[in-house]
Amino acid sequence: MTLYPAIDLKDGKAVRLTKGLMESAKIYSDEPWMLVKKFEEMGAQWVHLVDLNGAFAGEPKNLEQIIKIRQNCNVKLELGGGIRDEATIKKMLEIGIDRIILGSIAVKDSQFVKDMAAKYPIAVGIDAIDGFVAVEGWGEVSSMRATDLAKEFANAGVEAIICTDVSKDGTLSGVNVDFTVEIAKASGISTIASGGVKDESDIEALIATNSVEGVIIGKAYYEGTLDLAKMFRLIS
Repeated sequence: MTLYPAIDLKDGKAVRLTKGLMESAKIYSDEPWMLVKKFEEMGAQWVHLVDLNGAFAGEPKNLEQIIKIRQNCNVKLELGGGIRDEATIKKMLEIGIDRIILGSIAVKDSQFVKDMAAKYPIAVGIDAIDGFVAVEGWGEVSSMRATDLAKEFANAGVEAIICTDVSKDGTLSGVNVDFTVEIAKASGISTIASGGVKDESDIEALIATNSVEGVIIGKAYYEGTLDLAKMFRLIS
């Protein structure tokens, strides 16, 4: 089980949202790179970054902070939010991002994602509301089922699928284990759970499935309901 501490970037600051609502943003740091450094010192191998402004704008908007994180930290970084063309993918990789997360574009142009996965380290972000895929920074819900989208990328060279139950995201109400397992089984790809993680019991439940590769940890760390340093010690 890989633990992915998460940082959402909004207006250059590290924030967390509740259910993806921008107006719910709570600021946790004015210097996101210092948070990443702290995660690295705890034992993190990966950090999950989301450019929230970018997700809504359709192009990266927190580049200054992303570059600062890369220059100051040695962990692997995966980045999502507003990355919708090959030029942006290449630019992010040149900056030093290790894996690119494609979300909204995966619904609109699955062939593009497959083409990119053949050339670059790509993860697909599948965000769902009531089982249907949410796009455009979760501002819209499509008519596609999340499991159908997951099946679309089986054997496509995608490194991982990051699946988020939007209704649980940032709520500390417990991760949706069943949904995560459904996505893992539908795709056959390494699947990373996201949304709702509260404490150790969530991570234990995901480990017990034997089908989930990792878990993204956000508000549980920031609000102190999960001892992240302890979890790294237990899992390493």
